[in-house]
Amino acid sequence: MALVPTASQTVGPYLHLGLTAITRDDIAKDASRGEKIVISGQVLDGEGKPIPDALLEFWQANADGKYAHPDDMQDKPLDGAFIGFGRMPTDKDGRYSFTTIKPGAVPGPGNSLQAPHIVVCIFMRGMLRHLYTRIYFSDEAANADDPVLSLIEDVARRPTLVAQRQQGKAEYHWDIHMQGFGETVFFDC
Repeated sequence: MALVPTASQTVGPYLHLGLTAITRDDIAKDASRGEKIVISGQVLDGEGKPIPDALLEFWQANADGKYAHPDDMQDKPLDGAFIGFGRMPTDKDGRYSFTTIKPGAVPGPGNSLQAPHIVVCIFMRGMLRHLYTRIYFSDEAANADDPVLSLIEDVARRPTLVAQRQQGKAEYHWDIHMQGFGETVFFDC
């Protein structure tokens, strides 16, 4: 039996009622290998105002660069305590925060390696299609050679995908700008 995706729908104004039980803001859990980090920020509209009812989903590889998914056939170890998936709504100020581990590099097109990154899917009221983007890390030298980042022709827009490490902490800050000045780069998937 093949599984098929359900139709895309907008997130209604009641997402906090129906999705609280499936919110997961600690992707790493205590037993996971790798550097434990916190990523936080805000989701902002075109005028820079917070969006209080967005829903963010995060997918990522483990510290060794392997996804906890049966389609990942790499000969790399799985981490049984690592989930690799999280989902959370923004709060009344459009803020989000989640704990994870810094992912390892994963294979990319043409036998290249992709820089460590996290895939993000954004749902929100009024949006008929969800949007996909990525979080890269400001302290990763591999960003310079990442095949996906290099697809972004406007070099000035690449930083919209890079979370900034907070000095002396295992914390990163990354805001999502839905449109307007500093609009985050979104991908057609």
